[in-house]
Formats: sequence, C-alpha cells, structure tokens
Amino acid sequence: MIRTVTLIAALAFPVATFAQDLPTAPYLPLDLATKAAQAAVAACSAEGHNVSVAIVARSGVTKAVLVADNAGPHTVGSGIGKAFTSASLGRDTAGLAGFIGSAPENDGLRDMDSRLVIQAGGMPIKIGGALVGGIGVGGAPSGAIDETCARAGLDAIGAE
Repeated sequence: MIRTVTLIAALAFPVATFAQDLPTAPYLPLDLATKAAQAAVAACSAEGHNVSVAIVARSGVTKAVLVADNAGPHTVGSGIGKAFTSASLGRDTAGLAGFIGSAPENDGLRDMDSRLVIQAGGMPIKIGGALVGGIGVGGAPSGAIDETCARAGLDAIGAE
C-alpha cells in the first residue's frame, strides 16, 4: 500500500509541476473590455451619436455591452455582430466588406455564420500582437463613424 502511494506521488508530482509552468494564452480582461466600451461610447456621444458598443473575447463570448441613452434597439445586435466578426476573422469589418465585394468567390463568407455582420464598425482587439477579441460599434449615421468610435475604444486600452 505504501509503495503504491509513493509510486503514484512520484509519478504525479512532475506532471503537476510541469502543468503549473505552462504559459497561459493571452486573453482580454473584463476591466479592459469595459474600459474600451466606455471610451467608444464616450467618443460617439461627444459627436452626438447614440450607439451601442460590444466587446467579445477571442472565443466569441460577449464580455461587455454598453448602450448609450436613446440608442436604437437594432444597435445592440449590430455591435455584437461586428465585434464577433472581427474576433472570429481577425480583421476589421470594413476591410472584410471590401474583400467580399472584390471577388465573387469570396461571397460565401457572408453566409458562413449567422452571427457575422459585414458592415464597417468592427475591429479586432490585439494586445502584444495577439488577437484577444473584437470591438463592435453600431448606431452612428455611418460605418466610418462607428469605426472611429471603435478605434477610440482600442486606443483607450493601448490595443493595436
């Protein structure tokens, strides 16, 4: 019995030590997600635009959603979809729209996942070169304005 316990302990100890030394994957902390969303809402509000801002993790899970006073009900879904698209595909949604429109063979991307929103206003969140999530803004009068507000969110947390 003592031999068995000793053998199990001897075999398990190096595995436990090794597992603790493994690096963890980059992720987007909730405080940074919230800070980015607040900065994006503030940037659009300063220009008189009532928007919704969503932040999703690299996995596509929604981390934060902020809805400005008087933002339209459709803006929440738009922001979440743009954030999901950028996190999923690792690129800005305006550039993705152009890519899809540039060649008929790219058109299938539109229907790849029902959660994708292919309109300007979504940007990937990269920290230290690693893709950790996406930000999406919906509700400004144009996608270019949505994108400017999203950029303000990225700048607020030092994201690329």
